Amino acid sequence: MAVYKRSYKSWGGALTPEWSRFLVIPKHAWRNLFQQRFLVILYVACFFWPLVCLLAIYLNANLGFVAQFVRVPEGGILSIGSDFFYYFTVVQSTFAFILTAFIGPGLISPDVVNNALPLYFCRPFSRLEYVLGKMTVLVALLSSITWVPGLVLFFVHSSLTGWQWMADNFWLANSTFLALGMWVVLISLLALAISAWVRWKIIAGAALAVVFFLGGGLAVAINSAIDTQRGNWLNFGYNATRLWLDLFDRGERMDAISSGEAGTSLLVMSAVCVWLLWKKIRACEVVRG
Repeated sequence: MAVYKRSYKSWGGALTPEWSRFLVIPKHAWRNLFQQRFLVILYVACFFWPLVCLLAIYLNANLGFVAQFVRVPEGGILSIGSDFFYYFTVVQSTFAFILTAFIGPGLISPDVVNNALPLYFCRPFSRLEYVLGKMTVLVALLSSITWVPGLVLFFVHSSLTGWQWMADNFWLANSTFLALGMWVVLISLLALAISAWVRWKIIAGAALAVVFFLGGGLAVAINSAIDTQRGNWLNFGYNATRLWLDLFDRGERMDAISSGEAGTSLLVMSAVCVWLLWKKIRACEVVRG
């Protein structure tokens, strides 16, 4: 309508709180993701191992029932301790990586390819809110299959064996949360950075795997070429495992680099991903001829 007619008026309804505006992005992203049958099947499959672990915990706490069918060892079926939660972390981190490889590449690249970023930033929507919204899509989904089931297993076992066990082993809950929470943030940042810079989703998904596997290959090559172990700084999977072993207080050690060096390497990688996102996510793109 013509402006001079003065028949327009501002929105009179309730305004969305500023702090929660970034949640608009994951709300619509989750709706689109769960319309894809393959992703729904993959997401459901990620709960297979937690359900197996939950069944193992229940059977271990009800040995009388199990003894009706099989001979139960004197010490029980299995020991619920650091080894149990460490292997849970390893398996679920793998599922999280696979799920990220399918979801992450399609979060930012369509906006970049179709020049949709100006449509976001012409509204009261900052770059930080945009990145937080996109990252929430991954962090929420990955958390639901990693540290959240891990804590559920911990508290279920505590309720079946007594709260004294929970008091004595609460460090396992902390270790599970820290190990898987760190992994979720790391691969989410990496997936978003790759999605922002690689325009094709298929190539972006492959690039996510290449970063981890190539890092391991480069680490081996550097270690062999100059007779050092510092090349492991580039092996992100190795660094994460190094920290997990310390968090779960396992006997086996990876002494090529210290846990401090492993943590620093992962922090540097996260910082580089944030810098790449900040560099790419902007309302306009300068093209030099």
